[in-house]
Amino acid sequence: MSEAEALRAAGLDTVEAMRIDLHAHTTASDGTYDPAELVPMAEAAGLAVVAITDHDGVAGWSEARRALRYGQDAGVWSSIRHVVPGVEISCKINGVGLHMLGYMFDPEDVALDTALAEIRVSRTHRAEAMVAKARELGAPITWERVREIAGDGVVGRPHVATALVEAGVVDSIDAAFGPDWIGEGGRARVEKLDMDPFRAIELVQAAGGVTVMAHPLAWRRGPVVTDQDIEDFAKAGLTGIEMNHPDHGPKERDHIRGLANDLGLLTTGSSDWHGSRKSTPLGAETTAPEVYEELVARATGTQPF
Repeated sequence: MSEAEALRAAGLDTVEAMRIDLHAHTTASDGTYDPAELVPMAEAAGLAVVAITDHDGVAGWSEARRALRYGQDAGVWSSIRHVVPGVEISCKINGVGLHMLGYMFDPEDVALDTALAEIRVSRTHRAEAMVAKARELGAPITWERVREIAGDGVVGRPHVATALVEAGVVDSIDAAFGPDWIGEGGRARVEKLDMDPFRAIELVQAAGGVTVMAHPLAWRRGPVVTDQDIEDFAKAGLTGIEMNHPDHGPKERDHIRGLANDLGLLTTGSSDWHGSRKSTPLGAETTAPEVYEELVARATGTQPF
């Protein structure tokens, strides 16, 4: 029985009951809520499925799985049925940064685990270097405080941005990500190690997972890849492309839809939720049930929790 059929059999055949969000972050990277909190928040948002896709690591998987099972055993969940294990991989091609979402791969795959660990180490070194640059520019922030903000998660620019806001250097996270500080071309910006996107696709695929390119036309964030790049990714084994995303307007969504049809890619929808660090609520954008089912069917590394 498919996921959609199972939901209908349980009497949950409304659009709301079958809502699926495949891109969410927790404190395992740069979100503001613990992995265990993701599950009840997905329940509150009326989601049937939510994916945990922290940056460059899988540290939040086990906690999210325990929270889901605890609630199922206690009979407290009426909406949330599955958590999809995933990751958002930092990539770069021709000087353009991009993100690849990997889903349902074997977390113990040595090659992928090693590659992700290298990026996490680079993230930490970069954040420390950005703090040093910001201090040289007069910002009264410290590396110790940035580490406190990150907690056990992978240290990233949002944690540095939060420290800048706390210190009164800027008024908002968005301002911190501007050219004056740690945004594209910013005075305190430092580059980090990014994975080649073709290698990301290959590693996730070899680990039994599927890949979806995240927010491909989010041009407000900076330069974006070309249609030819996306075509090349598809030829290399890319499974899907994120179409419905807060950073995509109608024009971008129409373009992605046409591109996906031409290339045979699945189209997903996701909120890219970061908790209170961003204003977009969990479940703001969703994936069609039939697309989710196809992603699950193609994955062999692991299954949704």
